[in-house]
Amino acid sequence: MFSIFPTKGTISDIDGFYCDGISAGLKPNNALDMGFIYTDSMCEVESIFTSNKFQAAPLKHYQLYDKNFKTNFVLINSKNANAMTGQAGIEDINEIFINLKEAHNDIENPIMSSTGVIGVRVPKEKILDGAKSFNLSNKSGENLSKAIMTTDSYSKSSFYEVKLEDNTTFKIGVVAKGAGMINPNLATMLCFICTDAAVPKADMKELLEQNTKTTFNAISVDGDTSTNDTVMLLSNGKSNTYNKDAFKEALRLVMDDMAMLMVADGEGAKKAVAFEVNGAKDNEEAELIAKCLSNSLLVKTALFGEDPNWGRIASTVGASGAMCSEESLTITFGNVLVYNKGEIYFTKEIEEKASKVLQQDKFKIICDLGLNDGSFTAYGCDLGYKYVEINADYRT
Repeated sequence: MFSIFPTKGTISDIDGFYCDGISAGLKPNNALDMGFIYTDSMCEVESIFTSNKFQAAPLKHYQLYDKNFKTNFVLINSKNANAMTGQAGIEDINEIFINLKEAHNDIENPIMSSTGVIGVRVPKEKILDGAKSFNLSNKSGENLSKAIMTTDSYSKSSFYEVKLEDNTTFKIGVVAKGAGMINPNLATMLCFICTDAAVPKADMKELLEQNTKTTFNAISVDGDTSTNDTVMLLSNGKSNTYNKDAFKEALRLVMDDMAMLMVADGEGAKKAVAFEVNGAKDNEEAELIAKCLSNSLLVKTALFGEDPNWGRIASTVGASGAMCSEESLTITFGNVLVYNKGEIYFTKEIEEKASKVLQQDKFKIICDLGLNDGSFTAYGCDLGYKYVEINADYRT
């Protein structure tokens, strides 16, 4: 048995972890734009990266390390993705790290993570000057969470303490960013999970992948997959405590927290929506349908207009390629049934009730295919004018 308690705090409240965010001049108006995570002992580290074929230079640099390497430092910058920059982008990171380690002798096997504009080399001088000014004894999770934001309207973090049956405890915290370029292929997002649990290296990737399926791989803002998406897990083991089931659940919680915050913060979004698919041929087909619904531009714009256009839901289900039938399908907005196995329930009264569901900030759309027991829930948001405004002038 174990207990998990949500707690006020950031990753800097975990023993041995330090972090901060500064202004390095990458963003205008002295906004925070670069940060670090540092540990006073070496950490086991595992990561899951974007499925985009054009992975950014920081991801390629990470993968040059030995599979079982340990680290004590992550450098994170916003405004510049260092993507599509070729070998030069990797060499820029090497140069940054050579100078960084001269300024901070304790840093070993540093990792870089970047987010921002694609196709522009990093401003090395600004990053180096900023990194040299880091105070590695600082503990400001709030500054870090602000520094890694791009189009996010708010910072994203959560923190839990876990108590095992023998009264031993460990902590787990997360800081993340993400509001656009979010697609169910590792939904641009960065996520850094830190813990003092003594997690065996062999468990880290397994548990990350298991929890990613129902969290980051189940969300969509706009159907685009970034070149830089990263979920990173750092474990310094200082608690000397570990239980696999407890850690798996705590990991799921922090990942789910971040995924739901990203959907709710979708660029210009006002509504966070769960697309629950039941009764499919199998779980794989349920997942296919749910993700088609969360990705559909027509569905998203109907949500923005608060229009309970169930025809768009039905059309997307039919276009998914999954097995389905009009005679067994039901569609429900919240608890309002609008289509039932070939019968249209969309009277004026029902439409008014369904419309009220769509006027909420959070709600569920349920499709039951009535075929078998396959199920999956994907998460998405509406898409409106603000999304176009943000992305039309993203580089400026």
